[in-house]
Amino acid sequence: MSANATISQNPLLKGYGLPPFFDISPEQVVPAFKQLLAELDTELATLETKIEPSWSGLVEPLEHLTERLNWSWGIVSHLMGVKNSPELREAYETVQPDVVQFVNKLGQSQAIYNTFKTLRQSNTWATLDSAQQRIIEASIRDAELSGVGLQGEAKERFNAIQMELAELSTKFSNHVLDATKAFSLTFTTKAEIDGLPPSLLSLAAQAARSEGAENATPENGPWRITLDFPSYSPFMQHSTRRDLREQLYKGFITRADSGELDNNPLIERTLELRQELANLLGFKTFAELSLASKMAPNVEAAEALLEELRRASYDAAVKDLEELKAFAAKKGAAEANDLKHWDISFWAERQREEKFAFTAEELRPYFPLPQVLDGLFGLVKRLFGVTVTPADGQAPVWHEDVRYFQIADETGNPIAYFYLDAYSRPAEKRGGAWMDTCINRGKIKAQGVTNTRLPVAYLVCNQTPPVDGKPSLMTFNEVETLFHEFGHGLHHMLTKVDYSSAAGINNVEWDAVELPSQFMENWCYERPTLFGMAKHYETGETLPEHYYQKLLAAKNYMSGSGMLRQLHFSMLDLELHYRYRPGGNETAKDVRDRLAKTTTVLPPLPEDAFLCAFGHIFAGGYAAGYYSYKWAEVLSADAFAAFEEAGIEDEQVIKATGKRYRDTVLALGGSKHPMEVFKSFRGREPSTAALLKHNGLMAA
Repeated sequence: MSANATISQNPLLKGYGLPPFFDISPEQVVPAFKQLLAELDTELATLETKIEPSWSGLVEPLEHLTERLNWSWGIVSHLMGVKNSPELREAYETVQPDVVQFVNKLGQSQAIYNTFKTLRQSNTWATLDSAQQRIIEASIRDAELSGVGLQGEAKERFNAIQMELAELSTKFSNHVLDATKAFSLTFTTKAEIDGLPPSLLSLAAQAARSEGAENATPENGPWRITLDFPSYSPFMQHSTRRDLREQLYKGFITRADSGELDNNPLIERTLELRQELANLLGFKTFAELSLASKMAPNVEAAEALLEELRRASYDAAVKDLEELKAFAAKKGAAEANDLKHWDISFWAERQREEKFAFTAEELRPYFPLPQVLDGLFGLVKRLFGVTVTPADGQAPVWHEDVRYFQIADETGNPIAYFYLDAYSRPAEKRGGAWMDTCINRGKIKAQGVTNTRLPVAYLVCNQTPPVDGKPSLMTFNEVETLFHEFGHGLHHMLTKVDYSSAAGINNVEWDAVELPSQFMENWCYERPTLFGMAKHYETGETLPEHYYQKLLAAKNYMSGSGMLRQLHFSMLDLELHYRYRPGGNETAKDVRDRLAKTTTVLPPLPEDAFLCAFGHIFAGGYAAGYYSYKWAEVLSADAFAAFEEAGIEDEQVIKATGKRYRDTVLALGGSKHPMEVFKSFRGREPSTAALLKHNGLMAA
């Protein structure tokens, strides 16, 4: 078979429909992108010569071109997150520079930019709908932020920076993954596992088996504890061995801080390059460049919101720590007056158990994943009138545990699909949870017929896998995470916009993107939703009422500390991208220690290298945008308050309010400015009152 024949059958070149995961292997990546980028290059050159200032002569052919690239590159990027391997990494790193180069070339096309501007000033402008106008305005702005106005050396430098930043981001992410994987503690005696819950012992024995201890059992060990969250977090909460908690904690906070995986130089280099990039585009700082395309009007507005929330939460966080010390003292803990970072989770969990008389572990049997999904799907039917049904086997998957689902409207017609990859796989899957787009909604013309292409989403979580014949039993926290990601998914899937550039989350300002996800979290505490899903996996018994009351009571437990922690990250991110200058008297770590004085109540340890694992801002697109979580939380709390004010007990009211929310927040996608979308749902601008109330911080 000739090389050409092989290439034409390369699954990464299909360019449309569901990715054929079964057929994709790392060695196909390089040949696929060699061919694809060559074709797109030709397509771009042709487009530039015959381009016309009209929707069909400019936007449609451009969408076609970018969608081909996004389809193929999206698959490879997705696999990097869920099926990482040395072979895939190598292939990804080989083609990434060429992809970045093509994206720069496209973004800097003078012909396309000028045609967009001509269209903006032409008579046809008035005939376009609001979504089309917003897409065109965003295209003009994005071209300017992509360096379309730069000439000669400045342009070359800009492109070189983009290239290096992309490489730094991939390297940063790989370092964190490898450092997380490299550290583990293996225990062989009962004394070392004192206090650990059965679910963690099962997971730890499974981890030991996967490393070659084939006879490991939950009862007799050996037990392997890793820095992967489903292992790390319960260990910190339950291990009675203070010395081992300290060891694990220090392993966690020094990830990617030294040796071959040291991210420190990458951080300084990244910040330096971002600053230079901003200057090239005429901005004083990277934070100002970042906010040029966000909902917050300027850095001052974002900082003002964070400061308002900091003032509301700081004293509460101080009080949280004092109460924790008093509690530990009452329990006779020698360390009570001098609680260290590795003591906080442990004592907070003990205090919560006593205060609310339940443990997070006790609730797990009531939240088996299949039941939780039933509850979640029941909720979206109540709120939005859509029906979710399993569609396993109708789509190729990348791992046998991955599920596939269909969403249908009131008439039973399919409107969207999604994949669910729920379990932690530390060897090949990065930590955290996320939603990503697999296919965007759009109009497809073929043989003179126009059809609607339905959206498909990836939902990825990292919860405890099924162990020893039991289903995946979730902590309540994992339940909230699933609801959160599903909220992003609904934003992508329930869009009514038919232009893919503004469908779902596309063209939505970054700091408004978290509104639908955080909105969904509120429903985990709503009585019908909770009782619809909380059923014991063995007996089918519904969660006892006293547990529900305790969950509600515990909802705002240490919420001042929780809020302050997020504000610490957000303020640090803005400071690093707004006032900090690499190579000056301060290092990035010094900046963190300085800010910690007003945003933490227990200052970080000298060796704390949190920034070295802060993937959100160094490898995840949140640079000078981490504040978005809080910005959007104000919106989402206020949106949920609309249901509370209308009367959350009344099913008719829920339906009506749910329909309004679906028709505005979820349906309009990026076709209107988020403030307009919010006001069309709420009838007014957002206020912080609901967020403070939901967090129990109103009095402050």
